Amino acid sequence: MPDAAGFSTADLAQLRAEQEVRIETSADEDEPVHLTVIWVVVDPLDRVLIRSYRGADARWYREAVEHPLARIHVADQVIPVRVNLARDEDRIEACSEGLLRKYAGDSATPRMVSDEVLGTTLELTPA
Repeated sequence: MPDAAGFSTADLAQLRAEQEVRIETSADEDEPVHLTVIWVVVDPLDRVLIRSYRGADARWYREAVEHPLARIHVADQVIPVRVNLARDEDRIEACSEGLLRKYAGDSATPRMVSDEVLGTTLELTPA
């Protein structure tokens, strides 16, 4: 059953639990598909948020912004999503807080909450 954000309660629980998921993107409908490991957080408002470790130059990020229909591979399922820019302070802060909480102690976490990549925060919604 979908919740207010559109994801099912089970999908949100799985996204909260998984440390890494894969995002499936492509440069265009007729181009090859790429799978990239990313981190995902679900904030207290059930918003699904991601951010690019490598910033705006990362291939998956460029493809997702240009062609916002993507798919998330989590555990044994594939979830079609729409990628939305999340440039407002509320979502950026929620993503940072979620990353700091979920990935505390990981050596990559400081980079994921650094000023250089805050502008790559994205929100996923069901497609």
